[in-house]
Amino acid sequence: MTRESLPKAQTTLIFDACKVGVVLRAVLFVQVVMGAVVMFMHSSALTWMSQLAMLMGGSVPATLLWLVAACSLKRPLQSLSLLGQYMAGMALGVLAGFYACGMLYFVGLVSPAHWLASGVAGGLLATALVAALVWRAKGRMPAATAARLADLQSRIRPHFLFNTLNSAIALVREEPRKAEKLLEDLSDLFRHALAEHGESVTLSQEVELAKHYLAIEQVRFAERLRVDWQIDPATFSAKLPPLMLQPLIENAVHHGVEPSPNGASILISAKRDGSKAVIEISNTLPPISQASAAQNSKPTGMGMALQNVRERLSLLHDIESTFQAGVRGDEFIVRIEIPL
Repeated sequence: MTRESLPKAQTTLIFDACKVGVVLRAVLFVQVVMGAVVMFMHSSALTWMSQLAMLMGGSVPATLLWLVAACSLKRPLQSLSLLGQYMAGMALGVLAGFYACGMLYFVGLVSPAHWLASGVAGGLLATALVAALVWRAKGRMPAATAARLADLQSRIRPHFLFNTLNSAIALVREEPRKAEKLLEDLSDLFRHALAEHGESVTLSQEVELAKHYLAIEQVRFAERLRVDWQIDPATFSAKLPPLMLQPLIENAVHHGVEPSPNGASILISAKRDGSKAVIEISNTLPPISQASAAQNSKPTGMGMALQNVRERLSLLHDIESTFQAGVRGDEFIVRIEIPL
């Protein structure tokens, strides 16, 4: 692999405050800090709760206002330097502090209004939130890069490449058109794997890549590989980490089809459930591996790939996604829920 073909570093938004998990953690952080500060002012639990409840009436809306502003302005703010982003976040925090103070003052809960203290507190809390978002963004970049490199390696595993080329060589004389189609699928698979995709791709793109992979393996396994696609077009726009679906299907082939003389059936489905897209990949297991698979929850060798997918989904969708994998009867099933 040449230097030019390596994946480029991805740009991750720092002010990506639109996620439900980020909103919940930010509100909780501000309230915990407020609660700790109020403890210095009141020794009685009753007065502490009363004062904290009053302050929450201003701090919660102010925090949400800051998050909405950060989410709405994330693209313009991304063009600033890191210092500029800190300053912008702090300035928004000062304004949020003024907003909270104004709310409490105009409803008569505080008098006089502590504008300066509120602005300073808002700025400091906002700076801490920006620092947390920066830490989150920096944590995502190396993790995403490492995961992408691991997936690229799985795309070019020597035995997969050799098996594909051997299949093409065997077909050249007897079925040249089929050999040509096989090489076209391999070319499309590599082209997609080596392309720069950014932080996410659509489910429709992942399905297209997986179909190229299965078309290659179909030549190798013939009737031993039985595939059933049940994809609801309403889920095509769902966002996934790049190169996520194909490794799961590759695991299904490796652990379901390869060890079994009779092959295996693989079902790939996606359906809409309210505001969620539910994706399932299932494969039948060889009889001799069912007992051990049931004990281990996953066949040997699948752990790293599944953990990779779980972490990448969490980085992209945070608490809005769920990932489950395990044995049910004679099948191994992976179930993913992501927002639409």
